[in-house]
Amino acid sequence: MTRLQKGSTTLSARTTVVGVIGMPVDHSLSPRLHNAAFTALGLDWVSVGFPVAAGDAPTALAGAQALGVRGLSVTMPHKEAVADAVEEATATVRALHAANCVDLADGRLTGVNTDGAGFVAAVREDGWFDPAGERCVVLGAGGAARAVVLALAQAGASEVVVVNRTRRRAEEAARLAGTAGRVGTLAEVAGAALVVKATPAGMTGVGGADHDERAVPGRGQVAVDLVYDPPATPWLAAAEDAGARCRNGLGTLLHQAAFQLERWTGLEVPRLALWAAVSPGGPAARDGR
Repeated sequence: MTRLQKGSTTLSARTTVVGVIGMPVDHSLSPRLHNAAFTALGLDWVSVGFPVAAGDAPTALAGAQALGVRGLSVTMPHKEAVADAVEEATATVRALHAANCVDLADGRLTGVNTDGAGFVAAVREDGWFDPAGERCVVLGAGGAARAVVLALAQAGASEVVVVNRTRRRAEEAARLAGTAGRVGTLAEVAGAALVVKATPAGMTGVGGADHDERAVPGRGQVAVDLVYDPPATPWLAAAEDAGARCRNGLGTLLHQAAFQLERWTGLEVPRLALWAAVSPGGPAARDGR
């Protein structure tokens, strides 16, 4: 049997393969998280990154089926294309029209979205914040924002206010929260228990200002920026300086990956092992600084 030795892991034809598709994909932390889980669980599995150009997602999925890949994480720019290409989809994928995961159990393509569940798990971790009964503001109306809006409503938020430059997109996102959702303005940030910045502004390599003085929460409020590189964007740093309790997006990334892994493996994934893989400081990296 042909074997490939890689570090302390012996890979063979019996090794179960999962991966992440995207373009670019070199920056993705998903393989690191996945492989940390496989080591902790003692599984003969491996995760790798697959660079897939825009428009090629259906071909990549067919190739994964043919090769017996067990599961795929999905990142930009493929979430909508994958939602269209899978054979089955969860209710969340249908609502968001986006999939961040493909389950290939028995070779059948099932689209899953764990982004929103990962966000809620991250803010609830260690009893940090529970959205149930709280007024929440989401800045942005793109794919990440939509997942958060839906998840906050499902977690029992009393109100989910969407603030976005384009009103039409804000209305589409707010509808995902049902009767709890509505479109708002930056001025409403001051009255929210939780403010989530769900835009890429402030991310390493992304230009443009990432906050307005009316959109910075302060004392008595909770601020979450879904960006995790850098660990503290200017918006998150300003919120922390104003007295808000702050976290970045690393916890969301970790928990959404854990939910995917649990679906693929059928096993409970130790979160501490994932934290150790992506942060020298462990769970302390949940906070902005």
